[in-house]
Amino acid sequence: MKKLVLILVLAALGLLFMLVRQTKASSLDRFWSSQSKLSSDNSNNEREVKKEFEVKPGGKLTIDLKTGAAIDIKGWDKSLLSATAVISEEDEDNPMEFSFEKNGNSVEITSKFKYEKRSNHSNAKLIVYLPQKYNVEFNTMGGAVIIGNVDGNTEGKTMGGAIVLSELKGYVNTETMGGAISLIDSEVDGRVKTMGGPVNLKNVKGDVDATTMGGPIIQSNVQGKDKSGKGVSISTMGGPIVVDEALNGANVKTMGGNIDIKKAAKHVYAETMGGKISIGEIDGSVEASTMGGDIDVKMTGALKAGDKNVSLSSKGGDVTLTVPDGLPMDVDIQITVKDEDRYDKYKIVSDFQLKEDHSSGEWKESHHNRGKHINGTGTINGGGNKIKIRTINGNVYLKKS
Repeated sequence: MKKLVLILVLAALGLLFMLVRQTKASSLDRFWSSQSKLSSDNSNNEREVKKEFEVKPGGKLTIDLKTGAAIDIKGWDKSLLSATAVISEEDEDNPMEFSFEKNGNSVEITSKFKYEKRSNHSNAKLIVYLPQKYNVEFNTMGGAVIIGNVDGNTEGKTMGGAIVLSELKGYVNTETMGGAISLIDSEVDGRVKTMGGPVNLKNVKGDVDATTMGGPIIQSNVQGKDKSGKGVSISTMGGPIVVDEALNGANVKTMGGNIDIKKAAKHVYAETMGGKISIGEIDGSVEASTMGGDIDVKMTGALKAGDKNVSLSSKGGDVTLTVPDGLPMDVDIQITVKDEDRYDKYKIVSDFQLKEDHSSGEWKESHHNRGKHINGTGTINGGGNKIKIRTINGNVYLKKS
């Protein structure tokens, strides 16, 4: 029975991962369209509270929902803020009270329950249209948040629910305590964070940090605003990381999962506690480590331009490094073989001339030190860039492109 439950959970996570990877702007538009109809397609068991305010671009919308509620916000070309709270009759045993206040060019929306109880439940929705150039700050005790076509500072937190952000400009800082996050078709700096769920960044220009406590992180067509950008920063407590491009560098870490970086420059720091690391193209330095899995890195770029030091470490897997022909290198490779019977099965395969040394002596019985070493060293093309490779029970391949 436990195995069946585990299989079902893994299948659900796999399906969610595939759905996140396949997110497209068109599907997001359909999603937004279906959500925006909520204000006009209410059933008979819902009531509305609606307010409108004349405002100018540049103001701020502040939302603080003590009751929790889903939030839909979309920018438009009117100097008008229109807000509609849709409340289900299921919530009427403890009615919700919404408050709408204008102060200068800013608007504040709050909600609370009429009676204080230990446990309250809300099916409410808040739908807001506002000038495109406007700032947003939200806080809800629970519910999905959708924000689109807004140019300004977009900040906020939901205690539980997905966050979908599209066509944003300016600065973003959003967090959910549990749910997926999507940031699509936007030009922003900032951060997105979920305490548990996948993160999908697609067609984004700017420096955005992405963090999840558990789930995959996928970046597709994400670019820094200019060459001075701080680069890609990604962290997950468990799940794969996929980066399409990181031309200002990348710092990525997962506690368990594969790391796949298609193209990068300047530098890459990649760490996983268990999984493969693949860097398809890097013009710069690399530091990559895994507690168990293969590493495959391909270096490109000018032979003497910039820093091209490399440090690769696997506690159990093959390591492959491909470098441009003519790259000046000081090579230091070491394979540690823990199984005496398989000592002759591991090897260093190099397109460059290296001096190999197979350690001799008795095998040590200490838990941490047992093993023998296969070493490969050499100064190639006059030396210069430090190439350090370490693996346990794996082969090392140093290739010439």
